[in-house]
Formats: sequence, structure tokens, C-alpha cells
Amino acid sequence: MAQLAMNLPQLQNLIKRDPESYVDEFNQHHGHFLAQMSVFEANPAQYSKTVCEQVMFLSQVSHCYKKQLEEFPQQLISLLRRHYSILNPDVRVAMCRSLILMRNKDLLTPNTLLELFFVLFRCQDKLLRKMLYQHIVNDIKNINAKHRNNVVNRSLQNFMYSMLKDSHANAAKMSLDVMVELYKKQVWRDAKTVNVIVTACLSSKSKIMATGIRFFLGADEVDSDDDSSSDEEDKPSARKLVIASGVNKKTVKRRRKLEKQLAKVNKVKKRKKKGADNVPNFSALHLIHDPQEFAEQLFKRLESENHAFDLRLNILTLISRLVGVHQLVLFNFYPYVQRFLKPQQRDVTKLLMVTAQATHEMVPADVIEPVLRTIADNFVTERNASEVMAVGLNAVREIYTRCPLAMGDGTLLRDFVGYKSHRDRGVSTAGRSLMQLARALNSDLLNRKDRGKPGVDRDVNMDEEEEGEGQEEADDDDDDD
Repeated sequence: MAQLAMNLPQLQNLIKRDPESYVDEFNQHHGHFLAQMSVFEANPAQYSKTVCEQVMFLSQVSHCYKKQLEEFPQQLISLLRRHYSILNPDVRVAMCRSLILMRNKDLLTPNTLLELFFVLFRCQDKLLRKMLYQHIVNDIKNINAKHRNNVVNRSLQNFMYSMLKDSHANAAKMSLDVMVELYKKQVWRDAKTVNVIVTACLSSKSKIMATGIRFFLGADEVDSDDDSSSDEEDKPSARKLVIASGVNKKTVKRRRKLEKQLAKVNKVKKRKKKGADNVPNFSALHLIHDPQEFAEQLFKRLESENHAFDLRLNILTLISRLVGVHQLVLFNFYPYVQRFLKPQQRDVTKLLMVTAQATHEMVPADVIEPVLRTIADNFVTERNASEVMAVGLNAVREIYTRCPLAMGDGTLLRDFVGYKSHRDRGVSTAGRSLMQLARALNSDLLNRKDRGKPGVDRDVNMDEEEEGEGQEEADDDDDDD
């Protein structure tokens, strides 16, 4: 029996089979644990193998002796709260694992444990933070698996809101990551979660601000999908697997292996069919309580603070989506973006997209017209390459689609449409596309010869013009011969 008492894994196995027969051995180890803890608390920074082993042993058999170990989880929680910053990393991980084990056995309430784990995000231990993050996400997901537990959700959301204001950057960042992940997993998709993330977008810490903004832009979903798609491309297809199995010798083991691989391939195909499209997270944008105030605060931060270019571009993109989706009025935004609309500007195509997204019918023409003139001066000019001119014309068409009054008296529009006969096919196609759009929106702004035949569908007109130009090119080739 003495040898059995020293062999904890064997004793643990026997206790799980017949708890009543090993009560004395359990009481002996429980008393030994209490004595060790009183010594350990005198110097919590020191590593103790005995404490780690005893903690894991007691957590493994905790469901067998619930009455005797009623205070055991609270002892660990109290110790971690008091000494988490100075505890030995191995001892701290062992205690956290034992608490997770008891939580999985439903011996702990979720609020008690999860609030402790959010506090432990302050620890300078990356592996520990990763383990706690995974447990928190999975635990909340399991709590809401059958039905939504609004009491627990409300309590945790309020606690996370306070954690976002935590002075420790890691704790605040990990709390935000948990909320974002739960939103992606369709667990917390309510307005309260979204508006807590809105406060993160206005944080003074750049990492937290960038994470919140990426959530609304949907960048994380796109990145994860790209990674998974690249992995899937490396995997063999079902046809290749079947052909390979036909070459090898038939055995039961290889047949089972083939069945497992085919099941994985079919699972990937189903996920692709069902999978979420890589689209911006507009559902989250619609849940924001006060989008006008949010956009104004973001723009104020953008003007007053000096952020990295990538973060500034993300902020501009988010503001433009807010303005476009909710049709907000933010007149100072357009002159600010107008400064960056130059062909040599980094990511200028994204900036043109931002400008187009922020345009809608409620924006006055005198606010948009300077932007169009800037694009005309910097992009749509013969001194630029044909690719630059085509990009400029396409950007003008997108802006004109969203705000038909932007062309004013039509002078700029007629100049743009004049490029329909340009020698470069990309530029001429962009010019004709803009002309067709103008015919549909307000043909009176065009020259008489560009208005098309009255009563004839504009797509037919476009086809006739393309056929005519093709015939002219053929005739020119015959003349050269």
C-alpha cells in the first residue's frame, strides 16, 4: 500500500474505478497537499514538483470526492489571484490545467473561472495566454451550444468591457480577441458585442485599435480563408487518392486510411460550398448604435494622431464604409482623401476605392466635384500611362454611379467620355462604360452625338459601337495591305 500511495497515476486510476475503497489513501494525499501548500505559499516563486503532481491528482479525482474537495477549486483560484504575477510558470500552468479539468467536469461555475482567466492574461507567458484563450472561447461556445445563456453572456460581456480599459495591453488585447472570435463563431452576434468592439476601435493603444478596425473590415476572415485554401490546394484530390490506392497492395489498413482521406476531402468540399464568402462584415456595421458619432471620432483621431500608413489606410476604409452604408455626412473626409489621390501614391487604387465607397446621393455635388477634378488632373491625362488613365476613368464611373449629381453641369463628364475613342483599348472601354452610365442616369449632360438612339436599349447601342469600331479597324488593316 505504501508503494501504491507513492504511485499517483495508478492510485488515480483505481480511485476512479472504486472511490469508496481508497478513501484512506485519498485523505492521506489530501492532507499532504494542504501541508505542502502552507509551505509553498511562503515562497510561491519557487518550483515545486510535488505541488504540481498533487494538484493534478486531486483535480483528476475531484468528481469522486466532491464533499472532501469542495474548497479545493477556491483554494487554487485564491492562490492564483494573489500570486499570479510571481508564481513559477510551470506551477501556474499546472494549476490552470487542473481548474480547466474541474470546469469540464462541471465542478466550477463559468463566471468564477473565466473572470480569473481574463485576469491571468496579464501574465508574461505566451503559452499560458494561448491555452487560456482557447479554453475561454470553447467554454463560452459550449455554454451557448443548445440555447443562449443570457445571464452568463451578459455578465462576461460586462467584465470584458472593463478588461478593454485595462492598463495592461496584453490583457486588453486578448479580451478583444476573444470577443472577435466569438462573433466569428456565431456565438455572440448581438449589438452589445459589436458596440464593445467599437470602443476598442477608439482605444489609445495602437494594437487594440488595429484589431477592432480589422474586425469591421473583415480582414481576419479573409486571411484565415486564404491560409486554409492554400493548404487545401496542397492536399490531393479524391481522384488522385483512388488512383494511388489502385496501384498499392490492397490491405485493410490502407483501405481504412483511404476512407479517412476521402472523408476529409468531402468535408473540405462541403465547407467550400457552405463556406462564408470573403465579404466585408456589413452585418456588424449595421449593429453600431451611433455610426455618425463613431465615424466623426475616428476621423478626428486620424487627423490629430500620426499612425503607420497601413493603420491609416484601414481607418480610412472603415470610415468610408460607415459613410457609404449609413449614408453619413462627413464633408471634411473628402478633402482629406483628395490629398493622397496621386498615381505615385502607395496603394492608390485602395484610396480610390475608399473615395468611391464614401460617396452617396446625400453628398452635395460641390463636395464631390473637387475630388473628380483632382482625379482628372492627376490620372486622366495624356502624360500618364494608359493603365493609370483607365484606373482614373473607372474610379470616376464608380463615384458617378453612387452620386449622379457629382458631374454638375456635365463639362467634366463630356471630357471623360471623349476618351471612348482613345487608341488604348483599356482607356476606350472605360470611356464607353462611363458614356453608357451617363445615358442611363442623365443623357442631357452628354453631347448630342453621344446620347444614343432614343428608345433603343443602351446595351444594344454599346454593342453597335463596338461592332462599328471593329469594322473600322478591319478596314484600316485592308487599306494597309
